[in-house]
Amino acid sequence: MPPTPPAPHTAKVQEALAARDALAAALSRAGIQLPAMNIRTPWADDRKAEAQYALVHLGVCSAPVALVLADVIRKGIAG
Repeated sequence: MPPTPPAPHTAKVQEALAARDALAAALSRAGIQLPAMNIRTPWADDRKAEAQYALVHLGVCSAPVALVLADVIRKGIAG
């Protein structure tokens, strides 16, 4: 059963969506795509409750994509 998406109108959910979109854009500029990126809240079954926090879920990726991601991070650390 797929996870229930969080309620869309809370500040924390909007913050997580913005963070997810910013990260996806940055990864895209580096030539990396994580298609399973989404957000999660701790109350996926209670869509009426206001989320106290929301998490950016990066999903899964193939080994070659993980290696490219690691390389981009290493290059960024090296400056």
